[in-house]
Amino acid sequence: MWVLFAAGSAFFAGVTSILAKCGIRKTDSTAATAIRTIVVLAMSIVMVMIVGSAGEITEISGRTWMFLVLSGLATGASWLCYFKALQNGDVNKVVPIDKSSTVLTILLSFIFLHENVTPLKFICLTAIACGTLLMIEKKESAGEKRSGVWLPYAIMSAVFASLTSILGKIGIDGVESNLGTAIRTAVVLVMAWIMVAVTGKFSAVKNIPRRELLFICLSGLATGSSWLCYFKALQDGPASVVVPIDKLSILVTILFSYIVFHEKLTKKAAVGLALLTAGTLLMLI
Repeated sequence: MWVLFAAGSAFFAGVTSILAKCGIRKTDSTAATAIRTIVVLAMSIVMVMIVGSAGEITEISGRTWMFLVLSGLATGASWLCYFKALQNGDVNKVVPIDKSSTVLTILLSFIFLHENVTPLKFICLTAIACGTLLMIEKKESAGEKRSGVWLPYAIMSAVFASLTSILGKIGIDGVESNLGTAIRTAVVLVMAWIMVAVTGKFSAVKNIPRRELLFICLSGLATGSSWLCYFKALQDGPASVVVPIDKLSILVTILFSYIVFHEKLTKKAAVGLALLTAGTLLMLI
């Protein structure tokens, strides 16, 4: 069943990027992150109530709490960087870099979780890395801001996403997945609103256009669904396989970015996408 949950995570994650892009055209990305995290936390709490795992919170060890909090902090940093990059760059450029976190995650899972890296997995990693590089186009579209604005944020998003997966895998050991997700989301929420306060973005929160607020909330619902599926899969399956399946969300994102934003792939980027996808699918063998 964990494979189905991983696939569901990929679909909802792909939709998230499109909905978020629609919601941050005029809205500050930090303010949008703070708002959508409220929606994600609400979904997480509802799921905790449904499965009845709230009482287990008193049984969580200090070590597990530490890793859940660290995972939440890494997630918050990844989100803030990702949506800042998404606000300033094209979806089909930002997303491939974010998905390159697969490579780092597998390397970290080998080092810290002692998950085996076979010759086939090494070939897959190479294909994913090469595909990602091919998809990073230097040429900018008419509506995209200069690359120096979004590129560093996209890279940092990938790094923090990798740390999230490893810390999350350790942190959900012995913890019901929905409860673990709710705790991590609460950490992200606190972090996001601290960033709003530090950067003085409260006025931006108050002035979010209604249409963009709708898309931000829908993005939060998609993210919550993706998270619930992802951490259920991560709890039952190996991180080195769950993460690559989740990263197939790039196919959903690329498709919808073409339909909604009319963002087209060059031949070079299309080859990169094929390599990235092939490498990810081979990871499942």
